[in-house]
Amino acid sequence: MKTIKNLLLAVAMSTIAVSAIASDAARAEAKQMIEMKDGSTLYIFADGKMAMEDKFGRVAHMKQKVVMEGKDGKKYIMIGNEVAWLNSLLITGHGN
Repeated sequence: MKTIKNLLLAVAMSTIAVSAIASDAARAEAKQMIEMKDGSTLYIFADGKMAMEDKFGRVAHMKQKVVMEGKDGKKYIMIGNEVAWLNSLLITGHGN
């Protein structure tokens, strides 16, 4: 039983580490990152356009002018939908 717990812990920790590495380029490129109430992350780039990463680290499509709520309760309105840009940033350094 202890071995299974250790294995699950190792898988969870490596998942967290991979997520952190995968988003390094996105974090560097974003002017601001905001944690949302639902666990997703809103990326705001220097040009004011935005992209969304869901709570599992995947790029999420959002419609224009959708109102979202941050963890702090502040409201944000989606401007742009830079899905391709965020996706390329998240996979930077993880392809062939």
